Amino acid sequence: MNNRIRLIAFALLLGLMSTQPLIAGKVRIAVAANFTAAMREIAANFEKSTKHTTVISYGSTGKLYAQIRNGAPFEVFLAADQRRPQKLEIDGLASERFTYAMGKLVLWSSDEKRETSKAALKRGDFKRVALANPKTAPYGTAAVTTMQRLGIEAALRKKWVIGDSIAQAHQFVATANAELGFIALAQIALDDSGNRWDIPQTLYDPIRQDAVLLDKGLKNPAAAAFVSFLQSPAAKVVIDKYGYATE
Repeated sequence: MNNRIRLIAFALLLGLMSTQPLIAGKVRIAVAANFTAAMREIAANFEKSTKHTTVISYGSTGKLYAQIRNGAPFEVFLAADQRRPQKLEIDGLASERFTYAMGKLVLWSSDEKRETSKAALKRGDFKRVALANPKTAPYGTAAVTTMQRLGIEAALRKKWVIGDSIAQAHQFVATANAELGFIALAQIALDDSGNRWDIPQTLYDPIRQDAVLLDKGLKNPAAAAFVSFLQSPAAKVVIDKYGYATE
């Protein structure tokens, strides 16, 4: 085989090698419940483009944080606040913290004839209003802050129906077990049913949602790849689609 043929064969081999995917891996991700719909789409796009697979657990930020502190095998954490990812980072359990989304709170009813507004909350002509547990879910904290700033927290407290997460709060309203509910805009961004009030952001503190690479994912290329993908323009298109703000 002369030198020219050898060079051509070598070039063809390099071309074939460059088109082969990297060895596929698996990444375990803990995700705040409000981000469920967006995450499903982002994860599907990530798996398609990288061939890695994702194993995802959804729940309230507080409960996922407690699981991480107790040794759960998560490698990436997408919280609904900044406080818990920051604590993990300070304690040396996480790194590469960044804000992936800014959440928005809405008051929603599955009944399109029911008024959803500040005036409706103040009238209190309903039996139940759903919210996520403010002790573990940042959107629940935002709901309580909203009622406090409107001066109606004490009057409405007896009507609260508390969900373990924002997903359960949404379920209470979707099934008419509560006439109204404080939920994440992302949960109904693509759903025109019912009626909603986009709560002014002056009524609650900004819901900055941070993500971190956990120490268990430091040596996993799939975890690093997902953290990078979550910050990509492709992921931001999906995040915007579901009603979040991005920086």
